[in-house]
Amino acid sequence: MFDRRLLKNFDWLFFSIVILICIIGLVNLFSASYQTGLSVFKKQLVWFTLGVVVAACISFFDHRSLERYSHHIYVFSLLLLIAALIFAKIPLILAIAKFYQNDFESGPYGIRDLIKPIFFISLPLALVLLQPDVGTTLMILLISGSLIIFMGVRFKSLALLLILIIGLSYPTWHYLLKGYQKERIETFLDSSRDPLGSGYNALQSQIAAGSGKFFGKGFKQGSQAQLRFIPEQQTDFIFSVLAEEWGFIGGFFTLLLYFIVILWILDTASLAKDRFSMVLSLGIASIFFWHTLINAGMVTGLMPVMGVPLPLLSYGGSSLITAMLGVGIVLGIRMRKFPLTKEDIAL
Repeated sequence: MFDRRLLKNFDWLFFSIVILICIIGLVNLFSASYQTGLSVFKKQLVWFTLGVVVAACISFFDHRSLERYSHHIYVFSLLLLIAALIFAKIPLILAIAKFYQNDFESGPYGIRDLIKPIFFISLPLALVLLQPDVGTTLMILLISGSLIIFMGVRFKSLALLLILIIGLSYPTWHYLLKGYQKERIETFLDSSRDPLGSGYNALQSQIAAGSGKFFGKGFKQGSQAQLRFIPEQQTDFIFSVLAEEWGFIGGFFTLLLYFIVILWILDTASLAKDRFSMVLSLGIASIFFWHTLINAGMVTGLMPVMGVPLPLLSYGGSSLITAMLGVGIVLGIRMRKFPLTKEDIAL
């Protein structure tokens, strides 16, 4: 049984913008891997094809079914984290979305009200810290924190949480952060302190992005990228390759596409028929927003190097599939913005 209205409501424009970003990423990755045999480009092409299929299939799957199994998916993701970190963010969003769907009618919420979502956040956070992975830890905090704040927190409770975070900063710096992690933060404050060591990545990335100037050096013409001066240029610093070869215009256009995608997802949240769908959309928007902001800031020297990939652009199967899963869920929510009835039409 299939409702033909789903096809009529499929948002081709939104999906096309996402595909365009992926294509820009593939072209950019082709240039970044040109000198090394294009093996990563070919692998990413396979992941892209799989991602498109996943997004399309997920969009026709009724996302409201995820609400019934959100806790099961969350627990399964925790089990995966024990072995290896793969898809932590979307299951966490599902668990938080289910909390706001069932537990309370409206905010703002106090500390006692937030014990359950904080518990959901703390479990994957603890497992990620054992990796250790500071970038993913920060992303989990930012994404889940954005959702909690957006849904409403009492001012006194928010102030208490901020005081707690500030209070934990001292023991975190002295007892939890590794030496190289402290170096990244110190290098962020002064990237010239160790240009051949901890500051090398940030400096080379800034040189590449700046050397592209307004129009860029051209496809496969970036000296920093082609001579392999940029570290991790296929993953974390892929945006510096784009900025060097396509300049300010290319970088601005790509970031504009991300901005449109994020606004589109936020618009989906406003169209959602229930709170679960709304929170789910907001969570996916948070993933795209924080990843894009931190990666672009990392590449341009505005933020410390934290190993945060750029969704749809950086090389990596898990990153691409996670982003496309999110896109598929958003498409599904937009497709179901009309009131559904039991009169499904079989194709």
